[in-house]
Amino acid sequence: MFSIEHDFDSTVITLVDEGSAHLQEDVIINAFEDCVTVEQYDARADAVRSVTLSRAQLRDLGAALDLPEGVYRLRANR
Repeated sequence: MFSIEHDFDSTVITLVDEGSAHLQEDVIINAFEDCVTVEQYDARADAVRSVTLSRAQLRDLGAALDLPEGVYRLRANR
């Protein structure tokens, strides 16, 4: 399950792990104009862990999900 909310300066997507066993904490994705942050609560450290991706890194991640092993560089559409 997931939710989408539009805040003043970002779009917030929350991913909720559903299922029977070994559930993970919610993942919160904040999409800003210049970057995307991914956050998840870490119960062992009692802290929220955060990763920041540039728009280029996010584009590369999206492409990587559909490619086999290897090293790639995306070219601009011409």
